[in-house]
Amino acid sequence: MKTIEQAKSRARSGPFSARAAIIFLAAGIGMMSYFRYEKARLERQRIAEASKGVGKPKVGGTFELVDQEGKDFTDEDMKGGYSLVYFGFSHCPDICPEELDKMAQMIDLVASTNQNRISTFSFVDPNAKKAPLLPVFITCDPARDTPSVLKTYLAEFHPGIVGLTGTWQQVKDVCKKYRVYFSTPEGVKPGMDYLVDHSIYFYLMGE
Repeated sequence: MKTIEQAKSRARSGPFSARAAIIFLAAGIGMMSYFRYEKARLERQRIAEASKGVGKPKVGGTFELVDQEGKDFTDEDMKGGYSLVYFGFSHCPDICPEELDKMAQMIDLVASTNQNRISTFSFVDPNAKKAPLLPVFITCDPARDTPSVLKTYLAEFHPGIVGLTGTWQQVKDVCKKYRVYFSTPEGVKPGMDYLVDHSIYFYLMGE
């Protein structure tokens, strides 16, 4: 049993003793440290989630077209290296020529940085080593862009550009796989005049 003096001492000191105060203070510091750690961890996790990729983009896929020489060309011909792909059409008045000029500059730039092991014309020379960058132009206007038309048109920009065409359905399929919009009507007749609207993107494809 507590004596009267012990009871009076307890009453004077209040409900908290020095030991209780130390424990309370230590617990408070510990909780503050924990919450700061958790806040920093969650912030790091948020940044990591925002920064990480979401996987390989679903662009491209299998296709079968013909090049400006009339030879079959498929997606398999693009494998084993990098390809720079652009969609356009030969009757384009301004945008396509500007973009093809850019493509030609990129071809020469890549060729110059690899001059010790590859020549500029290895882009079109089947007997040369594989080019570090394969430039590909896919028409959005297959009715007018025949292989011979593409051959003449692309030669004005760079001899190394591979031009691809096909049926309207084949072009539609490859445009869909590359997420390219184009407005070329189906079933147009030779000599018909019409407008073509299409997406303006370069696609760097590779392993």
